[in-house]
Amino acid sequence: MITKKKICVIGLGYIGLPTAVMFASKGCNVSGVDINSEVVNLINSGTPHIDEPGLILELNNQINSGNLKAFDRPIESDVYIIAVPTPIGSDFKADLSYVDKAVESITPLIKLGNLIILESTSPVGTTLRIRDALAKKRPDLKILIEDNSNADINIAYCPERVLPGRIMEELSLNDRIVGGITNACSKKAKELYKIFVDGEIHITDSKTAELAKLTENSYRDINIAFANEISMICDDLKINVTELIRLSNKHPRVKILEPGVGVGGHCIAIDPWFIVESDPTRAKIIKLAREVNHNKTEWVYKKILNEINNIKPKVLRIGIMGLAFKPNVADLRESPAMEIALKLALNTDVTIILSEPNINKIPTEFAGLNIYLDNRENAFEDADIIVALVRHKEFFSMIKRYEYKNILDFCGLLM
Repeated sequence: MITKKKICVIGLGYIGLPTAVMFASKGCNVSGVDINSEVVNLINSGTPHIDEPGLILELNNQINSGNLKAFDRPIESDVYIIAVPTPIGSDFKADLSYVDKAVESITPLIKLGNLIILESTSPVGTTLRIRDALAKKRPDLKILIEDNSNADINIAYCPERVLPGRIMEELSLNDRIVGGITNACSKKAKELYKIFVDGEIHITDSKTAELAKLTENSYRDINIAFANEISMICDDLKINVTELIRLSNKHPRVKILEPGVGVGGHCIAIDPWFIVESDPTRAKIIKLAREVNHNKTEWVYKKILNEINNIKPKVLRIGIMGLAFKPNVADLRESPAMEIALKLALNTDVTIILSEPNINKIPTEFAGLNIYLDNRENAFEDADIIVALVRHKEFFSMIKRYEYKNILDFCGLLM
């Protein structure tokens, strides 16, 4: 039975760790791998280094059962799942060095019958890149390009499609796409994910699966960009954007999203650039949407800066509501709110009081700056300006206490 085979998950971040836990919970012998020794030690003690509902309980169950253990290097296994970061560089192109290092680390361990799966969001062709690297480094293995089942190893791509805050639920409930370098590889990957996935598993080729993941997030980015662009137009025309969108959405085929301060997280803010990288001539709307959402963050920062400069006497204290990249999570990755708060701290001499109910210590990026974390409501009593950046559920009652103050609401808390 495949459920008793050994699975090695490389990269124990927001996707890798929950995935390792899910396989372990179904009886698999799972080795989790991370190059950060602190992360390895935390996981082996039953303490996740990421905040995700339901994760800590299930992690402890699987550590205690012996089904899951973390290491700082890969362990010989039957299945290798690569879930490492794929950031973009300053040139807006994918940095695949983590993927390359992961492949290099497992190359000596690979043996006949192994299944290798890439989960990291990647540009089109990355799975074939893995195939080519392994074919070059392991000429003793038959890694076929043609579609038949006689290859020594199987290679496939299976992107995640989960929402932070619901990862443990959605890993099993959501449909998955698997794309192998051959149809036989796809079938092997589908068999593996059926261990814990209750949603439907759709088979395709690796390039289509890679582009599907990027297309899903680019679609969302474009829709967010439309809302953000409309919000800036409304500001120029002195129109209430909340009222405008409410009325426009009365049309039976219109569903405009709520505007925000930009786009963050490790998916939507990055993935569209991988399509632009693959086909820069054609990806015009995708690139423009990325630019609109990036520029919305700068626009918000300048609006706050302008308000500071307009108020007399000089503003001494600003209350900022929200740092996470989206409502009701603790995830600060690529957060536009973080970027705005940091720029204000670096470029003004005001005191900044942060309220972020999902974290309990100030991020290291703010070390040494005139910026503090205080989630108490009375922290805003003396604020000259209150800036709402993230629509956390805790803020709806909180902001009502300060409706008499100068409030810059960029996330619809006052709607």
